[in-house]
Amino acid sequence: MAAITAAMVKELRERTGLGMMECKKALVEAEGSVDAAIEELRKSSGLKAAKKAGRTAAEGVSLVRISDDNTVAYILEVNSETDFVARDDNFLNFANDVLNVAFERGETDIAKLMDGDLEAKREALVQKIGENITVRRIVRVEGPVVGGYVHSNNKIASVVAITAGDPEVARDIAMHAAAVNPRVGKPEDMPAEEVEKEKDIIKAQPDMEGKPAEIVEKMMGGRIKKFLKENSLVEQPFVKNPDQTVGELLKANGAELVGFVRLEVGEGIEREEVDFAAEVAAAAGTGKA
Repeated sequence: MAAITAAMVKELRERTGLGMMECKKALVEAEGSVDAAIEELRKSSGLKAAKKAGRTAAEGVSLVRISDDNTVAYILEVNSETDFVARDDNFLNFANDVLNVAFERGETDIAKLMDGDLEAKREALVQKIGENITVRRIVRVEGPVVGGYVHSNNKIASVVAITAGDPEVARDIAMHAAAVNPRVGKPEDMPAEEVEKEKDIIKAQPDMEGKPAEIVEKMMGGRIKKFLKENSLVEQPFVKNPDQTVGELLKANGAELVGFVRLEVGEGIEREEVDFAAEVAAAAGTGKA
């Protein structure tokens, strides 16, 4: 079993809001898996959906470029090791060079894109700043109308394609996607395995115990409907007008959702937690008290 570290306990506390001892116990039972611990906590205590993992190894930027006719967009993530470098002009210029070349070539294969001048620029930048630089993701989005949004700190970017209407509407919805982070565009887009996992969690919650099967099914149906609504872009209350859903906004503009992409810097990459006190103690040869 993996050792239960303070970093694991901290992450679980941040994602669930539960106490330290409860989190530590859950991690022990889940053999060190934060995600498994969350699932078991949701089953045993009725815990609501936990926050997504916040630990990330990568800093960097997410950027967007959209064609003049608003029908094609490229969205890109380039990583650095520290936020300090991510704000450096040399790094930002390199990231924009990558985006522009990808756009002009119509290329999303990173290996092909970086085979040549861009790789030479990357290596030179690594030598200059002393940090690893990685081009992580490039996605092409196209549709009748495309809009994009990049958060002011360049950490989150999103692109939305719709069937018709004003590009500003697409941009507003992209801003919503950046802020709210929906899992899917429409309820029917939710993967079946995710729905089944949610059903298992709902069935295992304490208030379901002892109830007749037909009552459980009825209650579960309502909760699954709520789960899908909360996690689907078109069903969410629009951030600029919570009295209107994103779907209603689209309908008012004679449009439907084609699709969306949202990139957040470093999502899904774990960062090694460094105990600086332990490092200093070890370097001094004193050990850690």
